Amino acid sequence: MPLIIMCGYPCSGKTRRTEELKAYFEQNTDRKVHVVADSVLVVEKNDVYADSQKEKQVRAALKAEVERKVNKDDIVILDSLNYIKGYRYELFCLIKHAQTPHCLVYCLTSDDVSSAWNASRDPEAQYTQDIFDALVLRFEPPDSRNRWDSPLFTILQDDDLQFEAIADAIFKRKAPPPNQSTQSQPLSSANFLYELDKITQDVLMAIFNAQKSSVPGDLVSVPGTTEKIELTRSINMAELRKFRRQFISYTKMHPTENTGHICNMFVQYLNKSLH
Repeated sequence: MPLIIMCGYPCSGKTRRTEELKAYFEQNTDRKVHVVADSVLVVEKNDVYADSQKEKQVRAALKAEVERKVNKDDIVILDSLNYIKGYRYELFCLIKHAQTPHCLVYCLTSDDVSSAWNASRDPEAQYTQDIFDALVLRFEPPDSRNRWDSPLFTILQDDDLQFEAIADAIFKRKAPPPNQSTQSQPLSSANFLYELDKITQDVLMAIFNAQKSSVPGDLVSVPGTTEKIELTRSINMAELRKFRRQFISYTKMHPTENTGHICNMFVQYLNKSLH
């Protein structure tokens, strides 16, 4: 049913707070509690956070696991850094689609305290100092004025968790209403699938052909749109086809009434996926 999103610096106490919440809800409700965490994926965090593509894959895997676990009866706690504002927005869209409430628990510590806690761990469980510093630098703190960061519970290192208030936030609040971007819709026209297939294939061929005479950093013009593909690296056709399948799958569920927008949307999608 509800989703609790943990958030904070590396080694800020998120897992300890997750365990406290799990114990509380298991003792005081008849609901199952599912914890989704980096550890479930058996990932080596220093290796992951040193590579933006690996990190993106891990975030996608965590989000997919949350989506599988969210239902009308159970509680899901996502125990990860969740330090990127855009990623928290994606999770908000997920719960809107599932029509279930959520809240965010922010474990607020100073970087000095978190660094000391990191150093006190067993060596194999520590973040390297470079990775730790980079994550702290990139951290985007939650803001309760953003609907995707609200309700927000900020917990200092010596605070007791606000168990009852958190329970009220996920049990007594209505789920945010779904909107057009989160509801499945039928295809808008008989011509839609044909146009979607043709346009996306044309874009792939434009990129593939352009790579024969381009270098990383070049901007590739795509017929049918003023948007350009930024080739940050060489990309093979297999990977392009994977992105195309993902885009088509999403767009079938969220069709645009104007097929002329498909090319722009696909190019924008590719530019985000390639970074």
